[in-house]
Amino acid sequence: MELAELVGLRPVPCGGLLVALTRRCPMSCAHCSTASSMAASEEPDLRQLLDFIGSFGAEDRPEVVMLTGGEPLLLPESAARVARLAQAAGSRVALLSGMFFARGGRVPDRIMRTITALDHFSASLDVHHEREVPRADVLRALRAVLDAGVPASIHLTGTGTATGPGTGTGTDPGTGADVGDPYLAEVVADVRRVFGASMPMLVNEVRPLGRAAGLVRPTPPGPDDGLAAPCTLAAWPVVAFDGTVAACCNQWTVDRRPVPPHLRLGHIAEDDWPTVRERSLGSPVLRMLRAVGPRRLHARYETGPAPAGYCRSCHALADRPSVLEGAARDAGGRVGELLDRLTAAQQRAAGPAALVRRMGCARYAHLVDPRSGEEGVVTNEPRPTQASPTAQARSSR
Repeated sequence: MELAELVGLRPVPCGGLLVALTRRCPMSCAHCSTASSMAASEEPDLRQLLDFIGSFGAEDRPEVVMLTGGEPLLLPESAARVARLAQAAGSRVALLSGMFFARGGRVPDRIMRTITALDHFSASLDVHHEREVPRADVLRALRAVLDAGVPASIHLTGTGTATGPGTGTGTDPGTGADVGDPYLAEVVADVRRVFGASMPMLVNEVRPLGRAAGLVRPTPPGPDDGLAAPCTLAAWPVVAFDGTVAACCNQWTVDRRPVPPHLRLGHIAEDDWPTVRERSLGSPVLRMLRAVGPRRLHARYETGPAPAGYCRSCHALADRPSVLEGAARDAGGRVGELLDRLTAAQQRAAGPAALVRRMGCARYAHLVDPRSGEEGVVTNEPRPTQASPTAQARSSR
């Protein structure tokens, strides 16, 4: 499974499942969105998680299960068990790692056994990770993964430090990564020199979440309230560190307790996958979030202004009964189901690079599928200010 296919599935409701296998991580990156450390003990109960994965059916299983953290390869045997169980139902499994094990460029046998059980392996790389594991070691380890026959990719995060002129125009004020981040340019050139077009990259920038909250500027305000800005991150359910299943992988949602009612899909101790899937696909407000986004919902059904920020305006829906009632009226039944399907089909037809241009770094969006021949394009298209298209806010992990 290549990165382009993985990202291409991101808009499909319940086309994937994200699993935060553990909050623990042996690295101490200053920008970590999940505030992970070796002192963090939160992780889903393995028996409950295996039962939940075991409830996948041949007709309703997610196309892909994405294992993340923390550092999921601190639990290599657990990750392998989850992978085998999901694959038995027909799902494919990907994993995102911070590469703590790669010092020296060698992949330990215990880790490689788990990696070779996967359908895709992604390495997280940025200036903070490089302070703990040198880039050259990460690239050597990735070469070993490719040589083992496992498709691989890099999740590359920029610092947001701009050297190019200007800060964007229109409703999108631009980001440092899109107007010229020298670190990104250097790493992209290095990766292309080593791997050519055989190593796709998903490029994002640090977001002010977790330990990164004080490191980077606040995210731009996002698109105008009158414009539809579909929330792709509300498409895949997320198993959080405590076993709660949320509808959205924004880190604020994953960590907030209680989860806003319209974003809570259940808990792996009580609910199976078919139940969670039915709740996600059948929710009128989630259908509308996936179709037009939270700020457009406020503008359509609420007389008062929405809270500042794309994700904050979504969380506030729990206290906006008029919005929830409007969504239930307009997106319930077959009409809402059709709207959900059409929205996903349109985004899939546009291709994975278009999705990354909207949600990640437009300048490097083409690298999600480097063999396509598409060139980098910087656009001023309005976009929500969210996390990486494939994972929890691991862009700032």
